[in-house]
Amino acid sequence: MLKNERYGYMKNLSARKSRRFFCVLVMCILTFIVGIITCAAAPAEDATASAQPDGAVTDEAVDLSADLPVSTFTVEGKEYYIDGEKPDGLGEDVLGALDYAENYADNLGSDPDFHEHIDTAIKTVRNDVKAYATFWALIPPIIAIVLALITKEVYSSLVIGIIAGGIIYSGGNFETTMSHVLIDGFVSNIADSYNMGILLFLIILGAMVAMMNKAGGSAAFGRWTFKHIKSRTGAQLMTILLGVLIFIDDYFNCLTVGSVMRPVTDKHNISRAKLSYLIDATAAPVCIIAPISSWAAAVAGFANAAGAESGIKLFIEAIPYNFYALLTIVMMVFLALTGIDYGPMKIHEDNAKNGDLFTSGMHEAVDDMKVNEKGRVCDLVVPILVLIVTCVIGMIYSGGFFTAGEDGYHDFVTAFSNSDASVGLVYGSSIALIFTIIFFLIRRVINFKEIMASVPEGFKAMVPAIMILACAWTLKAMTDSLGAKIFISRLVESSAGRLDFILPAIIFAIAVGLSFATGTSWGTFGILIPIVLSVFNAGDPMEIIAISACMAGAVCGDHCSPISDTTIMASAGAQCDHINHVSTQLPYALTVAAVSFVSYIIAGLVKSAWIALPVAIVLMIATLFVIRAVDSKKNGKPQTKKAK
Repeated sequence: MLKNERYGYMKNLSARKSRRFFCVLVMCILTFIVGIITCAAAPAEDATASAQPDGAVTDEAVDLSADLPVSTFTVEGKEYYIDGEKPDGLGEDVLGALDYAENYADNLGSDPDFHEHIDTAIKTVRNDVKAYATFWALIPPIIAIVLALITKEVYSSLVIGIIAGGIIYSGGNFETTMSHVLIDGFVSNIADSYNMGILLFLIILGAMVAMMNKAGGSAAFGRWTFKHIKSRTGAQLMTILLGVLIFIDDYFNCLTVGSVMRPVTDKHNISRAKLSYLIDATAAPVCIIAPISSWAAAVAGFANAAGAESGIKLFIEAIPYNFYALLTIVMMVFLALTGIDYGPMKIHEDNAKNGDLFTSGMHEAVDDMKVNEKGRVCDLVVPILVLIVTCVIGMIYSGGFFTAGEDGYHDFVTAFSNSDASVGLVYGSSIALIFTIIFFLIRRVINFKEIMASVPEGFKAMVPAIMILACAWTLKAMTDSLGAKIFISRLVESSAGRLDFILPAIIFAIAVGLSFATGTSWGTFGILIPIVLSVFNAGDPMEIIAISACMAGAVCGDHCSPISDTTIMASAGAQCDHINHVSTQLPYALTVAAVSFVSYIIAGLVKSAWIALPVAIVLMIATLFVIRAVDSKKNGKPQTKKAK
């Protein structure tokens, strides 16, 4: 009987793999077809005449030697030429049509002839990239995300999405596709200084975690918490509390909370999928409602650049309307206190209660090393505390806190607002790594050889996250080169004339879609915040609600997206299979998103946070009680299952 069951299981597994392979094959074929169709389906104006507005000077008519006029104009000190390809005689400081389109948000509020100029610029860019600023720009991330969810293979899905972007960009030209994908995509993004800083931070933190494990610090902390935290509820609430306390930056939050709480949640048989959800849900959603955080600085910067009187004041006023972030915290606490789960997460949690923390994936990544009996709680707590302190100092250092003459000199808030997270985290983690090495050598819990062996071990543990990040950054580069943000921005503008009370809900939905497709919430802020500020008058209560809807939608899309940096970091922090994290988190995030959408309609009607926020919280709790009742009737007793 057992033999027959094993045979049946292997047969089903083989069938599932065959179906996934077939899906990948079909998507590869469709990717190529998409590129060919793009040439015919995308807007294809005449390369010369149609790109010019009436009366404009064409490329052929421009002869600088004959002193004929050249159609240039200036916006905020930047000179542009957008009527076709830039003539050779113009100086290098004169920007072209693509530059004008890429500065969409800045030019929207600064150029009195914006709509005429942006139409001309887009037509000019489409002479080279026919799919620019059309729905085709969203096809690459859609392909990657759908494939990842169907096949459970994140690397191949991202690569196929990237190739799709290259084919659409080049119109099917092989040489251009290769150059765009490899040089403009992978090489440029991996070599980017900001991205390199994040990768270095990942590697250093991986090495520190490996050292703390070898020193026995993680095991000792797990034993200590097991004595003081008596239940699964307590372990989850402790994870949430720690995530809320580390609000300065989402990257730092994900990896630090994961390192500290993994031993605790493992002891209480909480699945890695649930841990990664708690980490992810206390990263961006907490940062976006914390006035002193890298996210507050980013939002304030975008708002100030778009003409807001005070970006940080606008950010603070928008906090009570940030329904997605606030309701996510409500949901986490409710789930921890009631012990309910639903969707794929229920399978992972039921299996974890029986000792299987993973259900599927990542088993190979966990090293069953011998426990170091010399380890103490201080061997985890002290390095983590030093890491937190040095990273905060590193961030304010990068913001000019210690540099005389800088705006942030001896001004913590300003320095933090001006900080560069990539630089600050590298400085802080490097100092923390050196301290940890010296600390362990003095304590004699591990020798120098074991410390050095931890460095490649830590690097190996972070390789999956690094690979996914590299692919995700490249996929974003593909969508940017196709003008996805321009397409979405124009969609938002076209929605501005609709019923005022429903506009925040529409902005929320658009922000979710853009952030989900591009995997970046900050990019969504940069695109949508200037547009929202241009639609509403300063002082209008709807301006605050709409800005908050923009921020909440960006965080929601980032929270759901498998190609988001924060989602990838949360998987790495929990050492959870990435697709397991995405598939188990998605139903929870969508539940909060649905309630948030309704809440923004209510907020648009009442225009008061004192009414809208309590109603939103009641709706959230009521929704969860309904889900609990339905799930109880449907499933009855928990059962151990295999994740498909």
